[in-house]
Amino acid sequence: MKLDRFYPIFDNAKWLERLLPLGIKLVQLRIKDMPDDTLRDEVRRARDLCKQHNCTLVVNDYWKIAIEEKCDFIHLGQEDLEDADIKAIRAAGLRIGISTHDRAELDRALALEPDYIALGPIYPTILKKMKWHEQGVEKLTKWRGLIGQTPLIAIGGMNIERAAGAFEAGADVVSAVTDITLNENPEARVNAWLEATR
Repeated sequence: MKLDRFYPIFDNAKWLERLLPLGIKLVQLRIKDMPDDTLRDEVRRARDLCKQHNCTLVVNDYWKIAIEEKCDFIHLGQEDLEDADIKAIRAAGLRIGISTHDRAELDRALALEPDYIALGPIYPTILKKMKWHEQGVEKLTKWRGLIGQTPLIAIGGMNIERAAGAFEAGADVVSAVTDITLNENPEARVNAWLEATR
């Protein structure tokens, strides 16, 4: 499966409304701590915006809502795998991306035949407290050798300047969050990302 090389992650549909028109073709909606009814509305809005802009939407974590709202793709962290019904997800036709940090997690993920593997944080990240230290681009090369043709996502502390090294090390896709959302001009930053990855 071929994925776009640029994979931004946003925490609400307003970001998608604002930035998808620039040409983003792969995006993740990662929402934390939102009431269920509001959450469902956000997923619906994101789904519709992505259809409008011919963009692949990946819903983080909320696999039941993703199935019910007829989304195409979900992302699961290792802790999310504990409760996820993989058979139901696959039966609904959803593709699955899975986060990994060490070899045991990678083996667990590969056993589920995911549609992509994410490795991170490649660099230190300010987005969330993690028990994992930075993995480094060298680990991307190691993962590349272990996962065959499965697409490999580099995430964590990524910016445009670091993207080339991640691609050289074996990543197929680079994911960015705060490099866009904390930028004083997110539109210009997205345009620069698109130019750097297309």
